[in-house]
Amino acid sequence: MLNRTKYQNSTRDFVYETLRDAIVSLELPPGATISEKEISEELEVSRTPVREAFLRLTEDELLTVLPQRGSYISLIDLNHVEDARFLREQAEAGIIRLACESFSHSYIEKLEKNLKYQKFARDNDDENELFILDKEFHRLIAEGAGKTRVWEVIQKMDTHSNRLRKLSLAMKLNWKKLVDQHKEMVAAIKAKNPDQAEQLMREHLALLIYDQKALKESYPDYFN
Repeated sequence: MLNRTKYQNSTRDFVYETLRDAIVSLELPPGATISEKEISEELEVSRTPVREAFLRLTEDELLTVLPQRGSYISLIDLNHVEDARFLREQAEAGIIRLACESFSHSYIEKLEKNLKYQKFARDNDDENELFILDKEFHRLIAEGAGKTRVWEVIQKMDTHSNRLRKLSLAMKLNWKKLVDQHKEMVAAIKAKNPDQAEQLMREHLALLIYDQKALKESYPDYFN
């Protein structure tokens, strides 16, 4: 059953964002079949916004539509993952350098609060919460550095990477390292050390490269 997140926008956007979130969270796993009729009934909306959402998801390469054969959730494409990781590395390396120069005390406090929640989620084996907090941590760095729009652009490309990251957390790969690296990034920002902060960010975003082999072995049907 899809999580019916409430959005303060149109029915069309509600359907699209609900399906997109379900795909990224793996509630709708790679390779799963999906139909306009079933989604229309489950979300209690007409077929038109569902059809429009399907078109947008196809453009996002999250949905594959085969004429006369139906629609299914796209498999994870590691080429897309690497493109998004490369973009994130270049952009976030620059963003964290800016954070070292201009980050306010209030944003330091927000990051430290986020870290406390991350540790709690890790200690309580809550991969869903850790996934959300990990994403929020990086968003806060971008926002505090005045680069929110850059972060939003990154998110448009990061859907395949987010699915891989969700799988990694579900398998508990590098949980301790992930939180520890976040802690070190905050320390580097507080110390106004851009070189160290950039190195930490690059090493952090490279974790996904090392996880890929284990994830493909554990979930072979999820990858193309």
